[in-house]
Amino acid sequence: MVTGAPESDERTRDRVLAAVLERGPVSAVQLGTVLGLTPAAVRRHLDMLSKNGVIEVKLTSHAKTGAGRPARRYVLSKRGQSELGDDYLEIARTALAQLSAVGGAAAVKDFAAARFAGMEQRYLPVVDAAGQDVAERSRALAGALSGDGFVASSATIHGASALSAQQLCQGHCPIQELAAEFPQFCEAETEVFSRLLGVDVRRLSTLAGGGHVCTTHIPTGRIVVRTTKERDTPGPVTEVSNHQQERP
Repeated sequence: MVTGAPESDERTRDRVLAAVLERGPVSAVQLGTVLGLTPAAVRRHLDMLSKNGVIEVKLTSHAKTGAGRPARRYVLSKRGQSELGDDYLEIARTALAQLSAVGGAAAVKDFAAARFAGMEQRYLPVVDAAGQDVAERSRALAGALSGDGFVASSATIHGASALSAQQLCQGHCPIQELAAEFPQFCEAETEVFSRLLGVDVRRLSTLAGGGHVCTTHIPTGRIVVRTTKERDTPGPVTEVSNHQQERP
């Protein structure tokens, strides 16, 4: 009797595709760790999936310096979403619908929050290293997002005034189809941005909602910056101005 027979290439490739859908943008090394595959095996299946047009490569620079060879991250392509990805999306939709039926909207919200918890932990040191200036923190966050393939940028609007703000834009969303049906994912991400930046932010548009990009409004005029320590310690916070404005 033969036991422990290896799974077929087709089955392994399905697992790789499912992991890209769930975790993208994701590197080959990360996929190998998650799936328990060798780097050579992962790249062989990624090459085949890329050749079939169901996944695509996002070249991203290093979040902190932008130097060095761009990192290769994999995401589901539009073709993959519309063709091969539909089965996985349907499975995810069904699972989330059942979760909602059993635990209500709060259960889906908790699930979405858990998905973004890892992002928050990874980004926090990068954003805190930018200091208390909200515009700098926003640019640091955009760099971290771009490093993960979200094609993000942070631009200043209204200049040096009480209405000054940063607009954080993301050109790619790996869970766009799911977020269109379950907006709790967009809400959870927005809450993470607010905690990372230390200010209240507002989502203006999302890819899931039909926008060309995901846009988050971040006030930088006269605002209250909550540092990591202050967020963890009860008590008053300090009002600061990013532009050293005179108090009225």
